[in-house]
Amino acid sequence: MAHPLMFDADDPLLARLRELALAFPGAAEKVSHGRPAFFTTKVFAYYGGTTKQEHNAGLHPPRLSVLLEPDERLALLDEGALVPAYLGPSGWVAVDLQDPDWVRVAELLDSSFRVTATKRLVAELDARRPHAAP
Repeated sequence: MAHPLMFDADDPLLARLRELALAFPGAAEKVSHGRPAFFTTKVFAYYGGTTKQEHNAGLHPPRLSVLLEPDERLALLDEGALVPAYLGPSGWVAVDLQDPDWVRVAELLDSSFRVTATKRLVAELDARRPHAAP
C-alpha cells in the first residue's frame, strides 16, 4: 500500500525549497513515504520531519530534514532542531520552516548535499562557486 501524500503540492515553502534543492548538480525530486525527497544517488533533503507523536496524530508541520556531519548535527540540535521519527536514528535532523531563514536553509542543503553526493558532484558544485580571496 502506498503512503498517502503528506504535503500540499502548491505549498509556497515547498516551491522555494524545491528551487534551492534542485539547483544542486545532479539533483532530482521524488516522493518517498509520502514526502518530497531531493536526491542525487542518495537523498540529501526531505520536506518534512515529524516526531513520532506528531506523525501518529496526523500532523505534518513544514520542516526540512537533512543529514549532516556529526558536529554540525549536534550544534543544530542545540539550536532547537529536532530528531525526526524514523530518520533520526540514522543521523538526520529537522528544522522548522514556519518562518524560514532561506540563507540558513541553503547552507543546510549544501552541507547535506556534501555528505550524501558523490565526489564528482561535490567537485562540480565547488567549480560553480567563486573562490574566496586568500
